[in-house]
Amino acid sequence: MPDGILVKEAAAQWNLTEQSITGMCRNGRIPGAFKAGGTWYIPADAEKPADGRVRTGAYRKAANKTRLPLPVGISDYRVASTEYYYVDKTLLIRDFLDERPQVSLFTRPRRFGKTLNMDMLRTFFEKTDEDTSVYFRDKAIWKQGARYQAYQGRYPVVFLSFKDVKCETWQETLQKLGEIIGSEFARHTELLTTEACNNVDKAYFRRVMERTASDMELSSALLTLTRMLHEHYKIAPVIIIDEYDTPIQQGHTRDFYDQAILFMRNLFSGGLKDNSHLTFGFLTGILRVAKESIFSGLNNLSVYSIMDDSFSEYFGFTHDEVKQMAAYYGAAGKNNELCEWYDGYRFGESEVFNPWSVINYFQRKCRLQAYWVSTSSNDVIGEMLSKASSEMYEKLYALLRGETITTYIDTGVVYPQIGSDPSSVYSFLLVTGYLKLVSVVPPMGEGSLCEVALPNQEIAFVYKREILDKLSEIIPQSTSISIQKAIYSGDADFLQQQMRQLLLQSVSSFDTAHEDFYHGLLLGLCAMMDNHYYISSNRESGEGRFDIQLMPKEDNLPGILIEVKWTDGAGSQALKKLAQSAIQQIKGKHYETELRTHGVKKILKYGAVFSGRNVEICME
Repeated sequence: MPDGILVKEAAAQWNLTEQSITGMCRNGRIPGAFKAGGTWYIPADAEKPADGRVRTGAYRKAANKTRLPLPVGISDYRVASTEYYYVDKTLLIRDFLDERPQVSLFTRPRRFGKTLNMDMLRTFFEKTDEDTSVYFRDKAIWKQGARYQAYQGRYPVVFLSFKDVKCETWQETLQKLGEIIGSEFARHTELLTTEACNNVDKAYFRRVMERTASDMELSSALLTLTRMLHEHYKIAPVIIIDEYDTPIQQGHTRDFYDQAILFMRNLFSGGLKDNSHLTFGFLTGILRVAKESIFSGLNNLSVYSIMDDSFSEYFGFTHDEVKQMAAYYGAAGKNNELCEWYDGYRFGESEVFNPWSVINYFQRKCRLQAYWVSTSSNDVIGEMLSKASSEMYEKLYALLRGETITTYIDTGVVYPQIGSDPSSVYSFLLVTGYLKLVSVVPPMGEGSLCEVALPNQEIAFVYKREILDKLSEIIPQSTSISIQKAIYSGDADFLQQQMRQLLLQSVSSFDTAHEDFYHGLLLGLCAMMDNHYYISSNRESGEGRFDIQLMPKEDNLPGILIEVKWTDGAGSQALKKLAQSAIQQIKGKHYETELRTHGVKKILKYGAVFSGRNVEICME
């Protein structure tokens, strides 16, 4: 293929139609453009010609219609980088080649660009009949010079993606793995005719490709395939495995964990451990899964977790990248809401946006929505919440209120730890994208004491939904509806009756719960009323910080303030006195200021005092 980029690629890069660029080529407006075999080629470093037609607002409006589409769900690098708006992450290749680890594991939450980046690496390194350099000539990596360009198209590549291995049984999982591995063997059928490989290997190759290999044979597939590729091409191949831990997570939730671990350990050990037929290896996943010894003895493995600075800006979108995208799609004034909803993740020293949510936000014409909420199974989150203690619920509600909590974080957390080790809950939530790092107490090793918080409004929505789903298992729907009606109707006696009944019927943890727990319980009940109210907690108003505020969305509803108190072992009269003091605190500190500022005329003030399973509520 002649040296240069195609008209189609230039059109995507310059945001012009292919027809207009072809016309510019014919008219000599693009220096160095030439025609070969009926096709125009443009120098990779050519600059976009000035467009003399841009004189009227009408033309600018028409030009906006030619904006590139957004790559929602596109994980094919060649398609994403030529036919869609592509955020250039190719300098990941430069940084990798500078560090040169033999086997790299990138752990990141789902939908943070892992699969697209792995396909980018495959396209860059893989030796094919096609000149794939055309997909990089207009990218940042090509501008780094010949030192990096020399690696392009140089190696045979083994590429496996386990992201869709979500079966109900181990037998189904093994069958699915066999199909994926067999399909990858079928990509390399040149090995069946090469004279470099012997007939025994070719017979094995056919069994794997035709799905007739035994379980034991399948577990050595990486070792055998890399050896055959090395013998044929005379250069050791690259292995890329995307979402390596999906079968392991599925094994945990569907009770075939040990079988999954054993198979994956044998598969990875053969391909990655002491394999002289390997040049580089790349893996992605959510968890490190270190303590199961999947990578036992693998001294050439470099792990890059969300706590590491290396490669931190290549998974997720940076502020500059989102700013450029917003300008391109005519949403330059949307920066604040983009930050509030989709920013806040901290990977190493980089602060990044959730790329899946940002892309969907622009695709949906800047509609604020929790796009990340349904991107993966929440089975593990559900399991975690089903085993939650009252202390954990207090911390979860503290997070929901916008607070930070301090906890021990171990990036090597494994699935069996969830539920048995309280600190593992927060480690899992961090590595899966539900929490962000606020600060880390040195030293930075496999585990550290960290401050964590919710990253943004989107995840707050996810938390609320997950927590309230769990809360609905504790609180009968009829009871929660009665409590909500009592709150906005001002019926303090009925509210107290329903809350007392709830406490008597619910788990024993209420006997030892503290104020934060009761605060969280009421906050959860109020949050179910978000169709009619804006719910906020622990925010400044007047001369202090209210506990819970409900700002009405409709003029006919009252505003609501709730002050929550807790005491240990108090009698009925003491509880009543404390409830009245809570009302006086609301009034004395003028907590109603924000409601009044927004024109709310009727405001209900509640004092709620808890002591074990006893409750006293008064209203004014």
